[in-house]
Amino acid sequence: MQAPKWFSVLLAAAVVPSIAYGAETLSLERMKALYQRPKSIPFPADNPFSAEKAALGEMLFFDPRLSGANYISCASCHNPALSWGDGLPRGIGHGMTVLGRRTPTVLNAAWADLLMWDGRMPNLEAQALGPMSAPVEMNQELAKLPAKLSAIAGYRERFAAVFPYEEITVANAAKAIATYERTVVSGTAPFDRWIAGDEKAISESAKRGFVVFNTKGNCQACHSGWNFTDNSFRDIGLPDADIGRGKILDLPSMQHAFKTPTLRDVERRAPYMHDGSVPTLMAVVEHYDHGFVQRPSLSEEVKSLHLTAEEKTDLADFMMTLTGENPPVHVPVLFAGPQTAQR
Repeated sequence: MQAPKWFSVLLAAAVVPSIAYGAETLSLERMKALYQRPKSIPFPADNPFSAEKAALGEMLFFDPRLSGANYISCASCHNPALSWGDGLPRGIGHGMTVLGRRTPTVLNAAWADLLMWDGRMPNLEAQALGPMSAPVEMNQELAKLPAKLSAIAGYRERFAAVFPYEEITVANAAKAIATYERTVVSGTAPFDRWIAGDEKAISESAKRGFVVFNTKGNCQACHSGWNFTDNSFRDIGLPDADIGRGKILDLPSMQHAFKTPTLRDVERRAPYMHDGSVPTLMAVVEHYDHGFVQRPSLSEEVKSLHLTAEEKTDLADFMMTLTGENPPVHVPVLFAGPQTAQR
């Protein structure tokens, strides 16, 4: 589905202060409203935020003892130094098993729903347990996890403080991890400073790329809003036998469909796509310009763009302005326990 004409005209305000369209004047301020960062992080009513719960979740996220073999943590695949991914074409799990898909980032996951590339997890609480219990990923028997954590005095104290009058449970461990993951938010980027009024924050090439992104390139049809994703699932024409969401929903349009990822900090997350098959941002642009496979399930938003060489460069330059200024991530000191004390 193409963007409506008024939207394309609105985006020209990125380089022109205001444009009259019919009886309405569409201004730069109207354009900014489409990309303003949210003022707060959403937390679900059944798992509200607390600093203590997030701190517990942080420890669990970085603790390799949540895996069956005590050497793989959530952070092993979702490494903050690699934009909360692993920098690999395909993830690596238990026993050095190469997985079928690239590790998705958890960046800005608080605003996502239907998680994983195929959307099989309904929320972050479920997502935290999926890889943990998968034999090819962290290979942890969930039934044994409460006793494992209870054997560590520090965890007994932390869980008692966060979840008083409750035993350590798998569900509460998942709530803590999910709470921490919701705090993983991309920092302010040059693009944000530009839409806030700093004309020097991004280059002229990037400004042109923003217009291409929202008009001729039609990128905003999928990568919309402040987080540059509509959280939908589409077949974008990759030559891969993996049918993605088609395994979950047996619908013609869901065959080979995968979740649209955020473009925030995208410069830091090569290689790209669910299978890690596209090495660079310029190669991503080339794929959408003309490199996709034609098949019945191909999204109607994916079509030959016929971009010029300059437009391709401008588009890549724009996407690089979405790289945030993120402070160093605190890696917690973990509690000593049976698995760390043995030599």
